[in-house]
Amino acid sequence: VQLQASGGGLVQPGSSLRLSCTVSGRTARHYAIGWFRQAPGQEREEVSCITSDSRTSYKESVKGRFAISRDSASNMVSLQMNNLKPEDTATYYCAASFLGCGYDASAPDYWGQGTQVTVSS
Repeated sequence: VQLQASGGGLVQPGSSLRLSCTVSGRTARHYAIGWFRQAPGQEREEVSCITSDSRTSYKESVKGRFAISRDSASNMVSLQMNNLKPEDTATYYCAASFLGCGYDASAPDYWGQGTQVTVSS
C-alpha cells in the first residue's frame, strides 16, 4: 500500500484547507485510513480516521470542524478542515492501518509523506 498526501499550506485562523491522500495498492481497500498530525516537540496523534466500510472517527478538538471522506472510485481519502485554529498547526500524515481506527501512531502499517499545515495571522 502506498500513500501520497497533499494539500497543506499557510492559512489564517478561520480559514479552510482540504488535504488529500491518494491510496494505491491491491489490498488498499481493506485498510482504515487515518490522518495523523505532529507538531514540533509533540507526539504524533490521530486526528481523524475512516474504516474500510466508511465508519468515521475524530479527535475531540476537531469535531464539527473537520470532515473525512473516502472515495473508493478515485482511491482518495480527503480531510476537509474548516475554521482552522493556530493549534491545528502541524505536519499532517495519512496512514493505512489494517487494525482499524482509534489507535496510536504505532498502529499503522503504511505511511505517506507529511504535508505541512500552518495556521497563523
